[in-house]
Amino acid sequence: MTQVDLRITKARLIDGTGGTSEPGGIAVKDGKIVALGDVSAYRAGREIDGTGLALAPGFIDVHTHDDRALLSNPTMDCKVSQGVTSVVTGNCGVSLAPLSPSVRPPGPLDLLSADPADFFGDFGAYLDRLDSEPAATNALCQVGHASLRVAAMADLDRPADQGEIAAMRRSLETALEQGAIGLSTGLAYAPASAAPTSEILALAGVMGQGRGLHSTHMRNEGEAITAALEETFRIGREAGVPLVISHFKCSGRKSFGRSAETLGLVEAARQAQRVGVDVYPYHASSTILEASYIEEAERVLVTWSESHPEQQGRDLADIAADWGLDPLAAAERLQPAGAVYFAMDEADVQRILAHPCSMIGSDGLPHDSHPHPRLWGTFPRVLGHYARDVGLFSLEEAVRKMTALPARTFGLTDRGTLAPGMAADLVLFDPAAVLDRASFEAPKQAAAGIAEVWVNGDSVWRDGAPTGARPGRAIRRGSLTF
Repeated sequence: MTQVDLRITKARLIDGTGGTSEPGGIAVKDGKIVALGDVSAYRAGREIDGTGLALAPGFIDVHTHDDRALLSNPTMDCKVSQGVTSVVTGNCGVSLAPLSPSVRPPGPLDLLSADPADFFGDFGAYLDRLDSEPAATNALCQVGHASLRVAAMADLDRPADQGEIAAMRRSLETALEQGAIGLSTGLAYAPASAAPTSEILALAGVMGQGRGLHSTHMRNEGEAITAALEETFRIGREAGVPLVISHFKCSGRKSFGRSAETLGLVEAARQAQRVGVDVYPYHASSTILEASYIEEAERVLVTWSESHPEQQGRDLADIAADWGLDPLAAAERLQPAGAVYFAMDEADVQRILAHPCSMIGSDGLPHDSHPHPRLWGTFPRVLGHYARDVGLFSLEEAVRKMTALPARTFGLTDRGTLAPGMAADLVLFDPAAVLDRASFEAPKQAAAGIAEVWVNGDSVWRDGAPTGARPGRAIRRGSLTF
């Protein structure tokens, strides 16, 4: 008998490829999968009977704002409790590095932290901190365009000049050499909205020849979404970089039903270039409290307010009524603040979720006082509600959207599928019981049905609680293949 560290038998193996699941077992040694299927020739220090449970590759959360949470909440309960073993950070143009602000950074950078001391002027220093103070999950980290702008420009309400673009390019080049996986933009937000397409092209071109990818919170996700998509496709084509469109949606009442059109544009673009999309399984979004978003939403729920913290978790309409103000005036009084916006159509959400190219990303905001439930519930909601209960797709397809597809998109060659030689990032769950329990009223609730989660072979979540283990790694660009 061959001795290994962990052996699981009699489980339903969902390998991540989308193929039919099969009964079998797995053997793990030194953080790697060494055998799959018939593991009767192995004996382990720990044996688990997986009867009635499914075993899948650990889920990859492709859209997070966990940059600081990896350090401030390193057991990453909100993610490992869902089966997430790797997170992609630095999304929407917002990253902790490379930036050394002297004062509170502008929103939405302050969603990561309002304290300038939490930022890192050097991207390599940030990754080194993740190495020396590891989290429970692995991390793939992007450079945020807004962070580059704030570091290089005193006035953000205009296009960058050639000297400022050169400074941002140098900073991005250095960060890529140090291990950043690419560049993200958030062109809908004030720190970057004045940046023309040419500015983004000048930066994205640094990542040509397989040096990284470009993810984007597009300039518009509502009525002008077609123009925003065309801008995004142009950047990818001309810069020669793979694209990921963040939290793909059709926002605002006037855009309800347009997902068939917008997905068609993505499909057409994919014939000539690499384009992926991520999506969260809710018809409500969340970010800073802003007038333009309030006007599009059917309901607005306040997630945090520094000036009036007692109002978190309440509807903006109720707050406004109590104060005798209209909603926009109440929002101004609450600043700085964040909110959930109910501004999407469920039919659009389901169409995007079901599309073969869509990956699952939570877009959770871990430092909100009363966060959107997607922070704790995204992955179990897809598995339990949309796959099992609604029947939108098979359980195998749901797992593919969380594992092999994001692994391929983000260049991971040693994660995302169950196979010998792959890293032992694993989730053992009950297909009949898995379900999100986080709600808009009580958002910080661990999911049901997640039995155990391993990262690099170490158990990080078991029996409904974190184990305290922190085996995560900062995965650098040099180990990826784009």
